[in-house]
Amino acid sequence: MPRGHVLLVDDEASILATLKKALTLEGYAVDVAGGCALAAERLARKTYDIVLLDVALPDGDGVTFLEQQRARGMDAAVVMMSGHATIDAAVRATRQGALDFLEKPLSTDRLLLVLENLLRLQRAEAAARQLAAEAGHFEELIGQSRPMQELRELVARAARSSASVLVTGERGTGKELVARAIHRASPRAQGPLEKLNCAAVPAELIESELFGHEAGAFTGATRQRRGKFERAHGGTLFLDEVGDMPLAMQAKLLRVLQEREIERVGGAETLTIDVRVVAATNRDLPAACASGAFRADLLDRLDVVPVAIPPLRTRREDIPELARHHLALAAAANGRAGAKLTEEALVELMRHSFPGNVRELRNLVERLVILAPEDEIRAADVARFVGAASGGGTAGLYRAGVPFRVLADEAERAILEEALAAHGGQMAATARALDLERSHLYKKARALGLRGTRDEDTD
Repeated sequence: MPRGHVLLVDDEASILATLKKALTLEGYAVDVAGGCALAAERLARKTYDIVLLDVALPDGDGVTFLEQQRARGMDAAVVMMSGHATIDAAVRATRQGALDFLEKPLSTDRLLLVLENLLRLQRAEAAARQLAAEAGHFEELIGQSRPMQELRELVARAARSSASVLVTGERGTGKELVARAIHRASPRAQGPLEKLNCAAVPAELIESELFGHEAGAFTGATRQRRGKFERAHGGTLFLDEVGDMPLAMQAKLLRVLQEREIERVGGAETLTIDVRVVAATNRDLPAACASGAFRADLLDRLDVVPVAIPPLRTRREDIPELARHHLALAAAANGRAGAKLTEEALVELMRHSFPGNVRELRNLVERLVILAPEDEIRAADVARFVGAASGGGTAGLYRAGVPFRVLADEAERAILEEALAAHGGQMAATARALDLERSHLYKKARALGLRGTRDEDTD
């Protein structure tokens, strides 16, 4: 993998040749353009990390060209170059987002230092954006129960290695949380953490999502795009719902894990990648292998370090700590700083089995914060909103005077709504997860007035 992708834009052939040779020797992938027109064509078809741009070009002004490309969405870091720079040109370039302004003749050592600093800045900004995107959703591995202590110990051991990890657990147990914890405690913590939900991406697009594509590779591919593997170079790739990956894609993933090389869709260049894979699933993958729905050799590659997350019902003593944690987050987000759970309310929560695990508990606590009439949340509030007085996952469904068919339809609707949401609205993935014939799921969904958000699998 190159250190970075650079576009050199200058009208002097000797400068292009000299700089390209110097940067290539330092591990950069370099393209050149002798003017604005060719540079615009390259930027339209390929993504660059850095653009080195001369001010005076034969077919236009470099600063004006920068302004035009920013308007078209170019987000590469830009360094201006000039042999006769003016303060006015420097000010204009800075206003358009140029990060440095170098005078010719260029010092190769100075240029290499500038490029390294820019790449370091880009990595830091990407990490900051990732943390900002996770703000409000970040959760620690909370709980002092024996199962949670063992889980934290296992995560710490897994993080120290570079082997693939397979995280298993029921829905809502926090598989992505564990993947983040493994990445952040690993030697790759300063590298990127990329994520892909294999159940939420259409089968025909998942290869492009993983490996990227070249411009023109397929209809709609107007420019080069780097895939998850390429963007995760030096870090970790989290493959959620890996059990829903199509079989054809499983074979390609296996090859990448074996050879540590990828090719973008429609491309001929082989890229060596350094990526640690953490996969997660709530499916029984050995059973899927036995039925032919999942490759056994891929499971062997992924399941080098198995991490199983315990369901919440096996560690109910952690519920009070979890509930207080999510209460603080929900209260801050919803303007109810005085909200608190009474001891009786916490006891009532511990009586519930939470089939949806920590996610269900989090949602319930937020519901209580929003809907409870007073800041002090009591046991009666919990019993009313949880729909159960003694912890049964199906308790609270019966209502006197309501026909069985209506109650059954309501229960089925709730199950299908949650399953569709868990699989990004994909009917095919939902049918597999529920072990239903797809046609039966379509009929049931139509009868209940439900519809998946993706229809690519419709017969």
